[in-house]
Amino acid sequence: MVNFKKMTEAVINGNEELIVDITEEAVDEGIKPNEIIEKGLINGMNVVGKRFKVGDMFVPEVLMSAKAMKAGMNIVKPLLIESERHSSGKVLLGTVSGDLHDIGKNLVGMLMESGGLEIINLGTDIDSAEFAEKVKKHNPDVLAMSALLTTTMLSMRDTIEVLEEEGLRDDIKVMVGGAPVTQEFADEIGADGWAPDAASAKDLAFDLIKK
Repeated sequence: MVNFKKMTEAVINGNEELIVDITEEAVDEGIKPNEIIEKGLINGMNVVGKRFKVGDMFVPEVLMSAKAMKAGMNIVKPLLIESERHSSGKVLLGTVSGDLHDIGKNLVGMLMESGGLEIINLGTDIDSAEFAEKVKKHNPDVLAMSALLTTTMLSMRDTIEVLEEEGLRDDIKVMVGGAPVTQEFADEIGADGWAPDAASAKDLAFDLIKK
């Protein structure tokens, strides 16, 4: 019988090999894919998120945990029937124009995904026109923008202005983050929310979707 506690601990420890073994064992035993995801994989990432928030885990460890969780998800996802593929919401994620930093953004995406959100990760150096185009295409609940340089922060304002010009702003929540970004700046550019770290960003996304 599959030990979900062992699976959860393997995610927390970032043990990708063990996760693959336990997940395959769970599938062979006929355990429902949703149960494997909820009780084992996501349960582990929830612990990781909490530890990261209070400083008990650091970025490299969280990335290892997320990689382990993803290895398990890759086995389970194809087995989910359409009715089981429930998403709590959709988030469009990207680093703004002129900025090539992506570790923090990817971490945010992984934590959000572990919470059951559908993530469309556009990558880095995304200008305001492309953000607007992808909002039209994917119709997300939230647009999450990241900037790691003070020189690229203003691209966030440009994007919000383009969303307004194209009549898209009222249908989407916009959240921003990154080292130089502050709550004051978020308020100034008309964003709906700001998060100081990846774990807070995950919580914020859920809060914005509920509103």
